[in-house]
Amino acid sequence: MVRAGRGSYLIEEFLKEDIVAIGWNDIGPLEEGTTLNTIKEKLSEAYPDDSDNRVRMSAGQLFRMFKKFKVGDKVVTYDSDSRVYYLGEITSGYKYSEKLSYRHYRTVEWIEVPMSRDALSVGSKNILGAVLTIFEVPLKVWKELIKDHPKYMSKEDLAIAGDEANKMIEDEGLEEDVRPIIVEYEKEHELDDIKEDVISRSNEFIKDLIVKLEWDELEKLVAGILQAMGYKARLTGRGPDLGSDIIASLDGLEMTEPIIKVEVKHKIKSKDKIGAPDIRSFVGGLRNTTKGIYVSSTGFSKDAKMEAERANFQITLVDLDRLVELLIDYYETLDSESRALVPLKRIYWPV
Repeated sequence: MVRAGRGSYLIEEFLKEDIVAIGWNDIGPLEEGTTLNTIKEKLSEAYPDDSDNRVRMSAGQLFRMFKKFKVGDKVVTYDSDSRVYYLGEITSGYKYSEKLSYRHYRTVEWIEVPMSRDALSVGSKNILGAVLTIFEVPLKVWKELIKDHPKYMSKEDLAIAGDEANKMIEDEGLEEDVRPIIVEYEKEHELDDIKEDVISRSNEFIKDLIVKLEWDELEKLVAGILQAMGYKARLTGRGPDLGSDIIASLDGLEMTEPIIKVEVKHKIKSKDKIGAPDIRSFVGGLRNTTKGIYVSSTGFSKDAKMEAERANFQITLVDLDRLVELLIDYYETLDSESRALVPLKRIYWPV
C-alpha cells in the first residue's frame, strides 16, 4: 500500500502520471548506495523538529520506496473520496522528480477499474485503513482485493497467492486479520501515532455508514448537522429553489444573512466525482444574498475545486472526509433523528 497523501489528495496525480510516490522532498534524491542510516541522517538534518522515533519511521518508509520495492511488485492505493482501491504493478526502479508533488517515486501500470471498499470484509477494511504511508498488504487481503479482477492474474497465479496466504496464516498462527498491522504499530509507533491511526480507521468506518444511506437520508443528515451548528435548515423537496436541496439561515425565515443554499449529491451506484459543470450549474442558481455549500459523497475533481475557487459567490465544498469531521464535531448537539441515521459511540484516549 502506498497512500496518495493525506485524504488521498494526490490520487489524480498518481493515476494520471502512472506513479506511486512519497514526500520528504527536502532531503533531495537518493543516490545509488544510500543506506538506511544515511537516510536517517538526511531526515534529521532536513526535519530537526522530528523526534528520533519519527525519523526512524520516516526513514523506513523512504527506504522501502528506494530499495525494497521491486519491478513486478503489486501495489495498492486508496481514493478516500470515491472509497475505491486502485491496483497496479510497479514498472520501474526508484526515481526522483521535482515536477511531482511527492518527488520520490516509482512508475506503475494501474488497472483502470478500481475495487470498491464496500466489497471487502471488515477485517480487510481495518488492515487497509492503517495510517502508514507505506505498509505491506497481507496476501490474504490482496487475494480479496483481486477476486473481482479475473483478468489481473492467471488462475495459476491466483492459486499460488491463495496457497501462500494460507501458509503465512498457518506459520505465524494469525487468528485475526488485524494482527500483522497491530504488531507493527506496537513496535514502531508512539502513542500519538497510534491515536492518529485509530482515528483514521474509525473515520473510514463512519464513512462506510454514511455511504449506505439513501439520498434523502443523507440530505436529512446534512440538514441536521447545519441545525446543530446553529442554523435553521429546511429541506426544499426539490421544489423551485433552483436545484438546491436545503436552505439554511439564522432566523429560519431567510431574512437574515447569510442565506445558504445546499446541494447534496449522493451517487450510490456511480463512484464518479463531481465535476466542474456540476459546480457551474450550482453557482448559476445562487444570488447576491446567498452562499453555497456543495456536499458530495464521492468527492470533487480537481477541475471542480478550481471552479469553486474562482466562482463569484462563496462556495464551500464538503466531501466525505469533511462531512465526517462536521458530524463528529457537532454530534453531541445533533437531534435524535439525525443520530439514528449514523449511530456512534464516544470513546476516550489517555493524554
